[in-house]
Amino acid sequence: MAKGAINLAQGFPDFPAPAVLKQAAANAIDADINQYAVTWGAKPFRDAIAAKYRRTYGMDFDPEREITVCCGATEGMVASLLAMLNPGDEVVLFEPFYENYGPDTQLCGAEPRYVKLHAPDWHFDPDELRAAFTPRTKAIVLNTPNNPTGKVFSREELEQIAALCQEFDALAITDEIYEHILYEGAVHIPICSLPGMRDRSILVNSMSKTYSVTGWRVGWVLAPPDLTDSIRKVHDFLTVGAAAPLQAAGVTALNLPDEYYQGLSTEYAARRDHIVTSLEAAGFRCFRPSGAYYVMTDVSAFGFPDDMAFVRHLIDNVGLASVPGSSFYARNRSGNQQVRFCFCKKYETLESARHLLMKLNA
Repeated sequence: MAKGAINLAQGFPDFPAPAVLKQAAANAIDADINQYAVTWGAKPFRDAIAAKYRRTYGMDFDPEREITVCCGATEGMVASLLAMLNPGDEVVLFEPFYENYGPDTQLCGAEPRYVKLHAPDWHFDPDELRAAFTPRTKAIVLNTPNNPTGKVFSREELEQIAALCQEFDALAITDEIYEHILYEGAVHIPICSLPGMRDRSILVNSMSKTYSVTGWRVGWVLAPPDLTDSIRKVHDFLTVGAAAPLQAAGVTALNLPDEYYQGLSTEYAARRDHIVTSLEAAGFRCFRPSGAYYVMTDVSAFGFPDDMAFVRHLIDNVGLASVPGSSFYARNRSGNQQVRFCFCKKYETLESARHLLMKLNA
């Protein structure tokens, strides 16, 4: 970073991607898989996506009519929203939210309606959620496991959301990019697997987090055929298609054994415990995540006027970069005593951060 601070702000690993994936990408380039793939994704990759969801969740998606490969989950989300929303529609967003969802909604001319997740367990008030749905509600955006909170929505919570979607004839558009990063028995449940939701759900995902390849920008959108048809049209005009050799390598990724995913959660759980211990020793109140690779903290004990002032102090005087909590909220002053740290880093990085955090106590 410009000031030489350790970067615990951006959610990308500073350790290598699996060697087998890097070799698969190199092999694909050597094999001259370097020209356009089919706009909605190379068939072997779409087939691998379908097989992965059948194996993991017992769900069947038609590779020809229900799967669209795109340039990461970021494009998958905005392509889905642009395809589904009209000016004047309303979209329900849980707050705090990943920063793109609000601007994505606004780019479509739609109006966001926010429902607060309440710390420390990041639950929502069912009455507040119901009040957010109106006759103009077109969709709810759901990110589980959640960035920035690490919340994993329970089956009971998903059933409440699903019931409202069906009552108000709304779509559930889900960002499930952290699906395999889970702790202490937490279970990820795609809302599209619930009764009555298969035909009103759009599932967005990516290789980025599960396989430590955030720079590859290869993701996918799963949706019923009529919705997929619209999403593919928007995707075509946004980006034409994702990188062909990296789609080829994605076949290797999606065919990794179950042990890979078990190891992923185990390794990240240890990193989570490391950073939480370090932060608590330095005086932070940590909201322990159940999934993803971030930890939200309360910094009010440090006495700074707001999160921005505290984050600047961390960078300038401690040498550590984090994300001000208010950047995950739309409403004034929400999250202004919260800061998010990511822990998808080498142990050497986390240990260096621990030593820097000691300066706060000094």
